[in-house]
Amino acid sequence: MHTLPATGLRQQAEMLASLSLKHLSSATRDKLADDDLSVNAYPTDCGGFVYVGAPKYRVPSEPDLAMLFEVAESAGVAWLMFDREAAVIDGLPVFDSAEPGP
Repeated sequence: MHTLPATGLRQQAEMLASLSLKHLSSATRDKLADDDLSVNAYPTDCGGFVYVGAPKYRVPSEPDLAMLFEVAESAGVAWLMFDREAAVIDGLPVFDSAEPGP
């Protein structure tokens, strides 16, 4: 009964990866919280969603986020969900919350 709509939704699905806010510098975290990033972002109470695109639609002006976009694009990830309780991903830079931004 719901097969046709479910198939249509599945065809529109884009991959999302969740990762720790620790992968963003404090300056970029602040920009995400203030909805002031150079790319499309949707802040939440505990992080936010950032649209990468597949392929990426823009290169962020924030260097830490630009590097993450490159990794996301190579992995086929269209959305990044940053959350303070999400996993730290091995091999990605980790920033101390007290560290000044770029």
